[in-house]
Amino acid sequence: MEPITHFLTGACIGRAGLNRKTAYATLAATLAAEAADLDILWGFAGPVKGLQHHRGITHTFWAAPVVAGVIVGAIWLYDRVRNSRRLVAPPLSSAQADDKGRNVPSSPSVAPLLTQQPIHWGWLYTAAFVAALSHLFLDWTNNYGLRPFFPFNPRWYAGSFMFIAEPVLWFFFFLAFFMPWLLGLTDREIGARRKPFRGRGWAIFALLGMLALDCLRWGEHAQARAMLENDPITSAPIKRIGLEPYPINPFHWHAILETPDFYQSAEINTLRSAVDSDPRADVMYKPADTPAVEAAKRTLLGQVYLDWGTWAVVRDVGQEPVAGIAPPNLLAGRTWTTVEFSDLRFQYAFAPDRGLVRRAPLGGWVYVVGGPDAGVPADNRGPHEAISASRGGDRSSSVGWEEAAEGMGSREQH
Repeated sequence: MEPITHFLTGACIGRAGLNRKTAYATLAATLAAEAADLDILWGFAGPVKGLQHHRGITHTFWAAPVVAGVIVGAIWLYDRVRNSRRLVAPPLSSAQADDKGRNVPSSPSVAPLLTQQPIHWGWLYTAAFVAALSHLFLDWTNNYGLRPFFPFNPRWYAGSFMFIAEPVLWFFFFLAFFMPWLLGLTDREIGARRKPFRGRGWAIFALLGMLALDCLRWGEHAQARAMLENDPITSAPIKRIGLEPYPINPFHWHAILETPDFYQSAEINTLRSAVDSDPRADVMYKPADTPAVEAAKRTLLGQVYLDWGTWAVVRDVGQEPVAGIAPPNLLAGRTWTTVEFSDLRFQYAFAPDRGLVRRAPLGGWVYVVGGPDAGVPADNRGPHEAISASRGGDRSSSVGWEEAAEGMGSREQH
């Protein structure tokens, strides 16, 4: 899920009762709930490295206790530094004036510790650990998925029943944090005594609302699959089915069916028991596996993308420039082509046309360069000839195609 949901889930976990057990419980849970996404720092090494390591080792069951320990350690250090500044008051002069203007001797004084509620480190670790696990659960619910057993098992797992940004969850969190504040204003108006740890009931309400929404979407996801299996939209043999969620509406699903020759999409409404699919507009035939495509699959981007993209489609789109990034500037006798990587999980009906490389959601691309030796067996090439393919060369063999540049999301990486 996106960071807002993770942060607010952690805050609700802390406020649901753990903040009554120990100081800093809400802080620890809030930080631990989002800490796994620090793997986005891999993006500074390039978009391909970012994709390769996103939802990797930090999103595993082995990392959750480590994440909790790091957060607790950071809070311990923060508490020590914060309280050490208040432990002993600054030295005073030998005499100072009292409230009546008389000089009286001063003596060193000890300021009270800043943290009034005691810290119970076991409870604090529990809050951080539960919040760290909540991150794994929330990421599993959407269709991007995660690898909870990585690196021992590199398989991706995805519930695919919750959209990555869900406004209904935001509404629950809004109530959880706004209502205690509003009720607090009302109490001050009537002179009521301020209650400690306000908001526990609303935090529990938000967490239960999240669980109820998950259960509803899980059930509707199963219902949509049953509708497709009982009344398929194509007569061709179906190899597999994918169902992708929409935001807000738990009854609306985007379906993908794979057959031996093509993919077909459909829009499903489980509330109306309706399946809408037009074979003339919603069928995409599988693209040809050209030599340039084979060369692109062997690049780092190709390997990483195909490892992640459970519904990946790789197309040789020809000399189609990627938006914002100039194609290779080549010498005479050489040519280039663009190979696009896209994933059908994110080709929703509201998404832009997938005909252009720049519009592929979560897509990637590779410029592949060719030269004079396209299709020529390696044993017949001269000792100084490059492994490349020519503009008019034989493209029946992947020999001679080499990567020129690759990128994702209009970010280039040579």
